[in-house]
Amino acid sequence: MSFLGSGRGRLLRALSRRCTQRPQRQGDYAACFRRYRSHHSSVDGVEDAAEQAVEPPRVSLAKSLASLAEESAVAVQRQRKPLTRMERKRLAELRIKKRIKEQYLNGKFYGLMDKVVANAATLEDAYDIVRLNSNVDLASAKDDVCFVTLAEELRSGAFDIRANAFSVVAKRKQGHLVLPRLKLKVVQEAIRVVLEVVYRPHFSKISHGCRSGRGYHSALRFISDEIGVPDWCFTVPLHKEVDSNVTSKLISLIQEKIDDALLVAFMQNMFDAKVINLVFGVYPKGHGLPQEGVLAPILMNIYLDSFDHEVFRICLKHEGLGLEATNVSEDRGSNLRCWFRSQLKGRGENSEDQTDCQTKIKLYACRYMDEIFVAVSGSRDVAEDMKSEMVAYLNKSLYLEVDDKIHLVPIKRNPRGLQFAGFVVRVETKENAKLKAVHKLKEKIRLFASQKQEIWDTMNLRLGKKWLAYGLRRIKESEIKSLGLSTPLLDHIAQFRKEGMKTDHWFKTLLKVWMQDVNAKNELNEDILLSKYIAEPALTQELRDAFYNFQKQAKDYISSETATTEALLSNLKSEESTSTCTDGSVVKIHAPLSYIQKCLHRYGIINLEGFPRHVSALVLQDDELIVSWFAGIVHRWIIWFSEVDNFKELQLMFVECVRKSCIRTLSAKYRMYEKLTEKRFELDDHGIPMVEDFEAIIKPLESSYSVASTDEALVYSISGSGLVVLTLSRVRVPTRQFNCFVMGCQSASPSMYVLHVKEKQHFPGWRTGFSSSIDGILDGKRIGLCTQHIKDIYLGHISLQSVDFGSLIK
Repeated sequence: MSFLGSGRGRLLRALSRRCTQRPQRQGDYAACFRRYRSHHSSVDGVEDAAEQAVEPPRVSLAKSLASLAEESAVAVQRQRKPLTRMERKRLAELRIKKRIKEQYLNGKFYGLMDKVVANAATLEDAYDIVRLNSNVDLASAKDDVCFVTLAEELRSGAFDIRANAFSVVAKRKQGHLVLPRLKLKVVQEAIRVVLEVVYRPHFSKISHGCRSGRGYHSALRFISDEIGVPDWCFTVPLHKEVDSNVTSKLISLIQEKIDDALLVAFMQNMFDAKVINLVFGVYPKGHGLPQEGVLAPILMNIYLDSFDHEVFRICLKHEGLGLEATNVSEDRGSNLRCWFRSQLKGRGENSEDQTDCQTKIKLYACRYMDEIFVAVSGSRDVAEDMKSEMVAYLNKSLYLEVDDKIHLVPIKRNPRGLQFAGFVVRVETKENAKLKAVHKLKEKIRLFASQKQEIWDTMNLRLGKKWLAYGLRRIKESEIKSLGLSTPLLDHIAQFRKEGMKTDHWFKTLLKVWMQDVNAKNELNEDILLSKYIAEPALTQELRDAFYNFQKQAKDYISSETATTEALLSNLKSEESTSTCTDGSVVKIHAPLSYIQKCLHRYGIINLEGFPRHVSALVLQDDELIVSWFAGIVHRWIIWFSEVDNFKELQLMFVECVRKSCIRTLSAKYRMYEKLTEKRFELDDHGIPMVEDFEAIIKPLESSYSVASTDEALVYSISGSGLVVLTLSRVRVPTRQFNCFVMGCQSASPSMYVLHVKEKQHFPGWRTGFSSSIDGILDGKRIGLCTQHIKDIYLGHISLQSVDFGSLIK
């Protein structure tokens, strides 16, 4: 009786709490509560209470409790944040991964094509991944694709690869580019996930391309933070298009972990149809180019993984047996390496000769896709031996062609640095605090002198312009007889005036004669002419001497060191020479500012002199798209260059080039003043800040990039995609309406756009924010895009890999 009573009390208290917490269902719970009390009010014994408790009130109570569970689940679902598109992509890949793990047996994977790829559920997940890469809502309308039929075609071998690919033929030169259509793209996505699940855990730490937690940022951090300051550096440029040798080697590497004849045959058919554009060198990888394809990164990592392990073998060989020594860093090596080295040389475990542990040879390597960076601490001969072994392995074992012009770069003595992954790697000397203070004072004097020179030139130019205006006014007044203005000089000039010549023409003729007398063609511009020949001679000699004497003293101080400064520098140099390690040098990663400026000029943002101008190709587009095009440059620069050491120098380009060019483009469109344009369009809200608002705008923009949105395994070809130029294409008589060419999008395409390739392919390539390596075959191709996806391409939310260039032939 006590047990039942205690249970009844807990139940009553639970129901009362639910009635209090859920006012909307309080009537239902109260009725249930009253029924429960009425049934148990006349209970005389445990048996009667038990019998009445089992009767109809229990059914009503169960229903009520079930509804409570459903409501709590709904409440938790409402409190949970909606998943981002990359998180949804990760969930889709995890579902495929579970199916792949089921095919693992005795160290190999079996039947992946039949059981995993040729599975309707896998193909539907792969289709969702394609749509997520295209930034398409999964709840929107889908393409008319029957995944069951597609799976059956793949399983039976009836899937026609060539019929599901589109060949783009060059107009002016030979060559063509084969790109996948939607169905083949879905199958390639499924195969990509399969290969990544199988091989990604086995990749070495040298590889940084297209992996979770690794990318070009991790590669640059490794170079700048972990290798110290090496003696020699070099890159290994590869050049090779896929041939039978490379294909056979790649297939054999795949068969080491996958036993599936159907999958191998399908991949061989894709190579034969040239729909897998696997090329080493030629153009930089990781930029989201259409010619790369979704299988290029994983296949490249599989193929070059054996080279990564060969680097470890070379490292163990030379570091274990090497006799050379260098003291480039404070890192003295591990005890295990010292013991291993002593055992190889026949020394005892307690040997006192530990020179090799203190000063040793070290090899560092880093690979981003097909770009290889190698650093060596040691003598030149050792570095040459390592380089020769790497080149020999790439030539003989992997059948890759390596450029013969591989030079060892003494990075400490090379101010130009070394190009890797689109950045510049160079060694700089840390500036001492005292020396920094001296340079800061010199910079202040240089700035003060330049400001005074600017004021001097501005005032002289103003006087020169007033002189021109005064001369023209005096000539015009001399022609008015009522004023009676006449001077001997004006009368003398009037004698040489031709009959019928107007006053303005006559004044210009006089100026031309004067300019010939002073030889004005040797001057740069009219500002110097007016200030040098007109204003300055009119000033007093004392004022001119005082100004130029000040400028001379400032220039002498800037260009030469005083005795105190020379003594300071000599002391600093002596201190650095007595130090035991090169802590005064550090590896820096820089953005290629000079090449970025060239791209700004190539895309019409600045002119030859470096001044911002309007981009004529954007004038006909909508205001939001124009602003998005410029905002896309800023967004890419923040993602790519936020960790480089010269990012502050790049900040000036945000405002001086990008922002002003955006304002002038909008002003050219509406033919209005720039100040009015800047007030009308709030560019700060789109991430195009001014100098004073830069930090406030950029910090929230940086924090908006989550881990999932920057993971190269998820956003490959998206985070690295560059900006393109699309001009609006006017179709006078459209034969039919087109949908958006982006795969998975069913929205109508109101406009057609023409793709413009601004730069030829080159390798390796710089990271500039612009797509500089699109295949020239795609130049001039027309594509239909909806408003959302043209904006996504400009902002870098999708890449050109999501565009189906063959939609026009449907």
